[in-house]
Amino acid sequence: MADINQGSVLPSETSPPALDGLNATDSNGTDAVNATVAKFVATPEGTALAYGSLVFMALLPIFFGALRSVSCGKSKNSSDMPETITGRDAARFPIIASCTLFGLYLFFKVSIITPPPPPPPPASLTSAGKLYVIFSQEYINLLLSMYFFVLGILALAHTMSPFMNRIFPANIPIKQYQLLFTQGSGETKEEMVNYEFDTKDMICLVISTVVGVWYILKKHWIANNLFGLAFALNGVELLHLNNISTGCILLGGLFVYDVFWVFGTNVMVTVAKSFEAPIKLVFPQDLLEKGLGASQFAMLGLGDIVIPGIFIALLLRFDVSLKKNTRTYFHTSFLAYIFGLGLTIWVMHTFKHAQPALLYLVPACIGFPLVVALLKGELTEMFR
Repeated sequence: MADINQGSVLPSETSPPALDGLNATDSNGTDAVNATVAKFVATPEGTALAYGSLVFMALLPIFFGALRSVSCGKSKNSSDMPETITGRDAARFPIIASCTLFGLYLFFKVSIITPPPPPPPPASLTSAGKLYVIFSQEYINLLLSMYFFVLGILALAHTMSPFMNRIFPANIPIKQYQLLFTQGSGETKEEMVNYEFDTKDMICLVISTVVGVWYILKKHWIANNLFGLAFALNGVELLHLNNISTGCILLGGLFVYDVFWVFGTNVMVTVAKSFEAPIKLVFPQDLLEKGLGASQFAMLGLGDIVIPGIFIALLLRFDVSLKKNTRTYFHTSFLAYIFGLGLTIWVMHTFKHAQPALLYLVPACIGFPLVVALLKGELTEMFR
C-alpha cells in the first residue's frame, strides 16, 4: 500500500496566537522565518485569503479525485490501476506510519557517537568534539527532495493527462509508445510494468519536468502546491478502500495516530520543523503585501486531504453501485469534510492551541454518512 504522510495541525513559531490555526495543519511543514526575524502579524484580509484558499485547494483533489476513482478501475494501463486497501492493510497502516514518523525523528534529532576524526575538527562536531553527526539534515532533505522530484513529475503528468486530451490539437499526429517490463520467460513470464503512453503524455511529462526543476531550484510555493495537488488527487483516485468497514478502520486508526503524536509527544512537531517536501499545501498570509514573493505561509498537510478523500471517494462509488442516480452519500461526506475542516479552524482560533485535524475530520466524515444511511434504512447494505 502506498505510503501517505499524515498531516496534523501545528502552529508556526513566528505566527501570532490568533494565527496558530490552519497555519499549521501540516505536520510536515517548516518554520517560514528564522527566529531572529520579528514576529509577523497578518492582516485579517490576508488571513482570510490564506485560509479560504487552503480550504478551496483541499476540496479540488477530493472532488475530482473521487470522480476519477469511479472510472480508473476500468483502465487497462497498469499505471492507472487502483491499489486496493484491505482491512489488514488499514489496521497496519497507523503502525507503519508511526514507525516512519519516528524514524524521521531519529534521523533529524539523534547524533551517532563516534570517536572524533583527526584535527582539525570538522564543522559537524560539537564544541566538545565528541559527537559526529553522520545523518545530516541537509543531506536527508536533499535526498527526499530528489525522491519527491521524480514522484511529483509522474503525479503531475498523470493529473494533467485528461485535460491535455481535451485541448490537444486534432491535426497533430499522435504516436503511441509502450514501456513493458516482464519477469521470467515462456509460460512463467509475468508482466511487471505495462505503461502505454502517447505524444500527449510526453508533453505532460515535459511540462511536469519544468515544474519539478522550478521546485528543486527555488522551492517556490506555487510549484510546491502544483506537486501537492497532484499527489493528493492521485492518492484519492488510485487508493481504493475495499469496503466501508475498512474505511472506518483506517480513519479510526489514524485518528488515534494523529492525536497521540500531536498531543502525546514532540515527535510530530520536530519532524514538521525539519522535513522539506511537497507534501503540504501552502498559501501566503502576506500575499497582499508582498505578492508572489511572500514568505509567511498557512499550511495544510496532504494527509488531512487524502485520508478523508479516499473515504469520500468510496462513498461515491457506493452511490454508483446503488444505481439510484443519486449521489447522496458523496454529497453528505463532502459537506461533512467542509464542516470538519471549518471546525478545526474555529477551535484553533478559539483556544489558540494547535489541533490534530483528523480529530474533527474523522468523526464528521464517518458520522454524517452513517446517520444518513440509518435514516434511509441502508445501513446494512452500506456495510455489506
